Amino acid sequence: MKTTQTVRFHQAGDASVLQIDTLDMPKPGVGEVRIKAAAIGLNRAEVMFRNGAYIEQPSYPSKIGYEVSGVIDAVGEGVTDLKCGDIVSTIPAFTMGEYGVYGKHPIVPAFAVAKYPTHLSPAEGTAIWMQYVTAYGALCEVGKLTSDQTILITAASSSVGIAAIQIANWIGATVIATTRGPEKVTSLKQAGAHYVIESDSESISQSVNLITEGQGANLIFDPIGGPLLNELGDAAAQAGIIIEYGALDPNPSIYPLFKALEKALTIVGYTLFELTQDPVRLERAKQFIYQGLEQKKLFPKVDKIFAFEDIQSAHRYMEASEQIGKIVVKI
Repeated sequence: MKTTQTVRFHQAGDASVLQIDTLDMPKPGVGEVRIKAAAIGLNRAEVMFRNGAYIEQPSYPSKIGYEVSGVIDAVGEGVTDLKCGDIVSTIPAFTMGEYGVYGKHPIVPAFAVAKYPTHLSPAEGTAIWMQYVTAYGALCEVGKLTSDQTILITAASSSVGIAAIQIANWIGATVIATTRGPEKVTSLKQAGAHYVIESDSESISQSVNLITEGQGANLIFDPIGGPLLNELGDAAAQAGIIIEYGALDPNPSIYPLFKALEKALTIVGYTLFELTQDPVRLERAKQFIYQGLEQKKLFPKVDKIFAFEDIQSAHRYMEASEQIGKIVVKI
């Protein structure tokens, strides 16, 4: 093959800016590998990147995407621990603009590639690293969650939210999840949440304090931000930790100053890059995740699979926030 197809966008905007371009077949450089893609995992970060509202800004025409699974079909100079034929998926440890993986033959750095258990399908294989590294880093490395604690997980139906529920259950903590309405309550309980709060009709802080008999949540894992942050201060326990890992609410966040002073709260911003750019911490995360996958404590949940040609529809579905788990594009 002399050409391949890659998803790019030539300007920021809604899902309609995504287009499938036919390009020359790329060759891996030093320290890189090429993957014959089988499945692509979608993430909210890619929607933000496409809109020009992410921590990284696109340079046009821009590639996009963090997660792909498939088979290595070319290896660059200096790569010794991977070979053609290896079944792998990618760890978000690179810039999307340079290495975006939405395509049939993406090039990625070898250090951002990992094999995955053979009992997983390609769709499940592409749903591992973003969600589990993000959740592991927050719950285990930053939050130090223990079995006698309570964790509040907001926007819990996302792939990261489901991963956090699974990890918290493995640890043995009490899990409180939030979702806007009643549609996802049963699914979140089936995923392992002990309690589910419908945030459109219930006060999160009042419900958490009722559930915990006034103690509050020891750890809060939140991708929303905005004015909700102030209410999360009311829901937090004494010396609680609030981890902000996203900004789904575009409105300014309201810092809960008096609650932070009263309760000695820790409020911290966090991304998985704290782990993926630190080899020692990343190795700890990988071993934790491998163990969980092998013991079936962790099991990627795929919500819906789209065809490659329907990449725009897949992004629109993600923006509608209807999923419970991972949205996947099959090649």
